[in-house]
Amino acid sequence: MANSTSASLKLTVQQTGENSGTWGQFTNTNLLILEQAIGGYDAVGITSGATLTFSNGVLSNGKNQVLKLTGTITGNVNVTIPDSIEKTYIVDNATTGAHTVTFKTSSGTGVTWGSTDKSTKIVYSDGTNVVDTGLISSILSEDLDTNSFNIKFDDATGIKDDSSNEQLIFQKTSSAVNYFEMTNAATGNNPSISATGSDTNVGIDISTKGTGLIKFDNAAYNNEVALTDGATVNWAVNTSPVAKVTLGGNRTIAAPSGGATGQFVSLLVIQDGTGSRTVTWNAVYEFASDTAPTLTTTANKGDLFVFRYNGTKWLEVGRNLNLTLS
Repeated sequence: MANSTSASLKLTVQQTGENSGTWGQFTNTNLLILEQAIGGYDAVGITSGATLTFSNGVLSNGKNQVLKLTGTITGNVNVTIPDSIEKTYIVDNATTGAHTVTFKTSSGTGVTWGSTDKSTKIVYSDGTNVVDTGLISSILSEDLDTNSFNIKFDDATGIKDDSSNEQLIFQKTSSAVNYFEMTNAATGNNPSISATGSDTNVGIDISTKGTGLIKFDNAAYNNEVALTDGATVNWAVNTSPVAKVTLGGNRTIAAPSGGATGQFVSLLVIQDGTGSRTVTWNAVYEFASDTAPTLTTTANKGDLFVFRYNGTKWLEVGRNLNLTLS
């Protein structure tokens, strides 16, 4: 009786009385095919698609366990294995080009990578179709149960996207984690933490996370920033909500930039060693009784103003004049 071939890996199935003196060669080849199926790797160029081979009794690229799909594709492509094959694969879509890649059987359906999806998938062929096991996506999904184990990161490493841009980085001393940091390596900005935040919305938005209070065990404060003195004094309240300026002459306080509705800010206006400096306020500042204040004229004295932004005007909340600062 002549040799036959196994259905999935196309191993040579030797029959009694066949292969006298050569059965060892067939056995060795079968073992190599099994090794290929268990741990074999091959990079397959698929610039215009590919049909993987399953030749009888020999090593073939379609028998590998791990396949890396490479090449620049200029259209949607298929990577095809024969019908009737039953096998698992780890498939890495490493192609370039914004087109889909489908890994399928000749006559059946398959698993498709989207035009921008360059992920790795664990798939299997049931002899009719190629199916995504979903194992990798389930591991990465929000339903991952971490109650029974911890995820550990080395110092200064963390979670990144596939371009190493958006990152969650953990920093520690030799004994404890000091802080974690979210950053975009491409821009250097710190993305907001919010349901709809973006890279340009630098801050922390927890309004969608509940109505509870925020507790600070230690002091929370805004660092005081000295504004640049000049004929016109500019004030970026998004980065310097608590500010001061020492007047070296009669000045105009420009409209603040970067304000957010509901924001409170403060400005300490200080006379220099000469004193008697005056200030003209931009029209967006709204003072009590609709009248701008008269500054203290004494040298080295300060006047403190607090404002609240309503989206259009900076409304004076309070003032404290003629302050001795040292």
